Amino acid sequence: MKKTVCELFAGVGGFRCGLNHIKTVEDTKKPEKWETVWFNQWEPAEKKTQYAHDCYVYRFGTRLDLNGKDTTNVDIEAVDKTAIPDFNLLVGGFPCQDYSVASSLATSKGLEGKKGILWWSIRDTIEAKEPPFVLLENVDRLLKSPAKQRGRDFGIILACFRDQGYTVEWRVINAADYGYQQRRRRTFIFAYRDDTKYCSTIQKEVGYTRTAEIEDRRISMGKLLLKDGFFAKTFPVYEMDVNKMAIQELPEGIGELSDSFSFGFENTGVMKDGVIYTIKTSPKYDGPQITLGDIMETGEVDGAYFIPEERLYYTNPSVTRSDETKEKLPKENRQTWQYLKGGKKLSRKSNNGHEYVFSEGAIEMLDSYDKPARTMLTSEGSFSRTTHIVKDKKTGRIRLLTAAETERIQGFPTDHTKYCLVTGDVVEMPVNKRRFMMGNALVVNLVEDMEETLSKIFKKEDN
Repeated sequence: MKKTVCELFAGVGGFRCGLNHIKTVEDTKKPEKWETVWFNQWEPAEKKTQYAHDCYVYRFGTRLDLNGKDTTNVDIEAVDKTAIPDFNLLVGGFPCQDYSVASSLATSKGLEGKKGILWWSIRDTIEAKEPPFVLLENVDRLLKSPAKQRGRDFGIILACFRDQGYTVEWRVINAADYGYQQRRRRTFIFAYRDDTKYCSTIQKEVGYTRTAEIEDRRISMGKLLLKDGFFAKTFPVYEMDVNKMAIQELPEGIGELSDSFSFGFENTGVMKDGVIYTIKTSPKYDGPQITLGDIMETGEVDGAYFIPEERLYYTNPSVTRSDETKEKLPKENRQTWQYLKGGKKLSRKSNNGHEYVFSEGAIEMLDSYDKPARTMLTSEGSFSRTTHIVKDKKTGRIRLLTAAETERIQGFPTDHTKYCLVTGDVVEMPVNKRRFMMGNALVVNLVEDMEETLSKIFKKEDN
């Protein structure tokens, strides 16, 4: 089977880099193992410059649709899905703002949200092109969205795949659990058409038959999830008692599902013939661990990244918490990293006039070199509690991460996002945008691992 790919919500090309094991920016000029026949990247919040798309085009060039038009930077909802060139693998990290850790689960809108509805563009693409295989990525909280009806959104996604004749595996993977340089938990979804050779092969391997008794199906799906399936072969897990597996049949209609379906999805599962099988698993890995220190700059760093001394501490560096229940600290004290990352007690008043004390614990002021990086968000580099600040290896001074370090935290080549092609001119992407791109991206290393399993599957499709 030809290794042809369509990359939706492409960002700066994380899936493409992973599938082709691109390690340096020079590698983007080499022939690719997986041919990307079309991609799409559109950021509605960008009014003037589409930085992600323009970076992608600078690195990889563009692709025309079947009508000879360049629709790679058009809102995917407006794209004629039948005009997308044929492909065998659909990939995409579809927008996750409505499920993101950047906002609380209780206030997220899920599939009803402005960006959540873009799932339907994926569904429409699958319906129009019927790709044999699909590989998607989203935040881990997708499985619990929305708060008022836990699991409904993911149930709708699974039902859409069911209606199109697919089997779906999923796994929540923390990149650091498999030796990589960031503690980043993401939901990965692997779907394959029921008429593929892979589908019939895996059914035989695990002993699955649709008409079997439920306990027999429990055993066979346990083999798939714990040993023989796509994710189990790529990212091993410890053996689990399959009796702990939860099983649930999806409602037949999407409308019924949307109105009343709720289910506790675990971090590992499969949907087969409209039935959900899910179990909580633990990663099995005893290899080397890449840390934040391993990817940090060792030479000279631009002075713009260093934090002025007066912005670091407002009092003794050993102080890790503040109490403002009686008196508020001066503004200049609150605009220091010590205050921002320290524990706090603040007097607050709710909309109904109720007075209460807000409190939060302290977090590590300087990020440790001997651990993987924390989850990187799109706010990286801003004056934010979640921003990484580190001790420079050469000078010992405190600074923010460089743009190149954020790329390496995500497994991208160094300086992958440095340049863009804007209306024919090569321009440098602003540093804050480079960090934003990385906060939005996936850990490329995980896709590299999945590519090896995908290659074996594709090789057997034509045998």
